[in-house]
Amino acid sequence: MENNACDFSPLKVQLETGLQHLIQLLQTNLTILGNENYCVLGSLEDIKERLIEIESVASSYYLGCYLSQYTDTYEYLSDAVNYLSNLNHGALIVVERQTPITPLIQKGTEIGALVTPKLLESIFYPGNPLHDGAVLIKGNIVESAANVLPLKKINKTNKKLGTRHRAALGISEVSDALVLVVSEETGKISLAIDGKLYPINTNQPIVLGPV
Repeated sequence: MENNACDFSPLKVQLETGLQHLIQLLQTNLTILGNENYCVLGSLEDIKERLIEIESVASSYYLGCYLSQYTDTYEYLSDAVNYLSNLNHGALIVVERQTPITPLIQKGTEIGALVTPKLLESIFYPGNPLHDGAVLIKGNIVESAANVLPLKKINKTNKKLGTRHRAALGISEVSDALVLVVSEETGKISLAIDGKLYPINTNQPIVLGPV
């Protein structure tokens, strides 16, 4: 399943451009810092906003890089989470990499079907008995749904997070899984990896492969 998606992704160009602009902005602020006629506070707010945008692009870029090695269905996953995001339908999708996930979770309902947008959209449709748990994807197969994941313990930094996000962080702390979360409240999409949560840029589709 390996390909050169990371070498050709248009998001890589967008990420490089964003970092270059940020460097220029920082250098400009450093230059005017000694000038009493200018205040850099307003510009620092702009820098923080730029950083958030760059983080979102970087998350999308690296998600594509990582997923391309373990599933051929990233475009289907992208279509599904964008659809669910637009409708504010909550979702939790775990993509297994090298660490076996089954021993780490309370397994739900066996599915054993190819990943398709329609399948994922139907699983997470409100009212579906399976929609509250996590979907587990192995390769190109939806292995199971309604899985219960270990929850991240509540602390000062994550006390505002909902159950889906705590579950995403929990499983990503004990495995190398990639976890996609769609917020039911805001529709925002996040990526959990290595016990951390990152926003995903959904304004531009990720292209896996040469463009």
